Amino acid sequence: MKKTILVIGVFALLAQGCATPHVVQTKKVSDVNLSCTQILSEIEEAEQFEKDARAERKVTGKNVAAAVLFWPALIGTYSNTEEAIEAAKERRANLTNLYAQKKCR
Repeated sequence: MKKTILVIGVFALLAQGCATPHVVQTKKVSDVNLSCTQILSEIEEAEQFEKDARAERKVTGKNVAAAVLFWPALIGTYSNTEEAIEAAKERRANLTNLYAQKKCR
């Protein structure tokens, strides 16, 4: 019984330790109310989300440990990073279009 609890605990810790970059909303209802300055700030934030997601793909001690001890978690990490990168790109494109529509400079 104690071994089962220990194994479950180890797997739970490994799953928590895996990278889960934030997947941003590509469009928000409130976007139309943003000022030009706020749009630029949101674009910068989307770029940072993309950079963070790309960083999670690199070989890190955490990813190596996940690959050795619990490889399905590593597959989940890579899948999640791809989703986060694509969402950040789409968010940035939507905001860039809004910036142009509002004739911001």
